[in-house]
Amino acid sequence: MVVLVNGEWIQLPDHIVSVSDVLKHYDIQDKVVVVEVNGEILTRLEHQSTRISAKDKIEIVHFVGGG
Repeated sequence: MVVLVNGEWIQLPDHIVSVSDVLKHYDIQDKVVVVEVNGEILTRLEHQSTRISAKDKIEIVHFVGGG
């Protein structure tokens, strides 16, 4: 399926069906992230239950420490 992730059209593997799967695909499932799907910010609890569909717009922001 093709989705828009952080402004870039991406072809995701067929086994990816939820926001949680997308985070695992990018290996950021254990990081502190904010995820927005089609303009709606999700809570961490919603990552597993929120299904994604073709042409969804997904924004992922993760925090990086530094000084």
